[in-house]
This record gives sequence, C-alpha cells and structure tokens, in this order.
Amino acid sequence: MHVLLAILSGILFAAGVWLILRRSLARLVLGLILLSQAANLVIFTSGGLHRAAPPIVGENATALEAPYADPLPQALILTAIVISFGLFAFFLVLIKRAHQETGTDDIDAMSEVET
Repeated sequence: MHVLLAILSGILFAAGVWLILRRSLARLVLGLILLSQAANLVIFTSGGLHRAAPPIVGENATALEAPYADPLPQALILTAIVISFGLFAFFLVLIKRAHQETGTDDIDAMSEVET
C-alpha cells in the first residue's frame, strides 16, 4: 500500500510540475492544486496506514497500544484541504477577471497587454 501511494504521489507531483510549466493561467492553478494534493498524500502516508483500533486510550491503559494510526497528520491534511479549496475558489475568480480584462489566459500575452 505504501508503494502504491508513493507512486501515486510521484505521478501527482510530476503532473503538477508539468502543468505549472505551461503558459496558460488556468493550467498553472491546476498544477498548484495537484502539487498541494500530492503533498497532502505524502503527509498522510508518513502518518502511518493501519486498519486497526482508533487512537483512543482505553480506561485502564496509560498510553496508546500499537498499532494505531496517528491522528495529527490526518488533522493537518483536513485543514490543508479546506485552505486549498478556498484558494482554488479565489484563483478561479482571479482567472475569470483576468480573462475579462485581457481577453486571454496566456501569461506571456497578459504581460504585453496595456492597461
């Protein structure tokens, strides 16, 4: 399972970098989204993948008993997903407004347009 998630995160990183290197503003934003999701997947994998009991300390126990999944990376990823969704919505509005002003989504052509 770890190997599959490592391959998937590598594919997401490669696709994100490829999209960032394109000249379209929309592809740039989609590449950034893919990079953030790949980073979330790497953090999730580093937290440990266990299909065991939840990380709850029992009544008579003083510490967690192995195996358990670490809840901290999961909480961090959930927060990162919410923040990246808000940024994605902002970028979509920004792209729409830039396209209305310049008539193109090409980054090079946008820099040549006079305001």
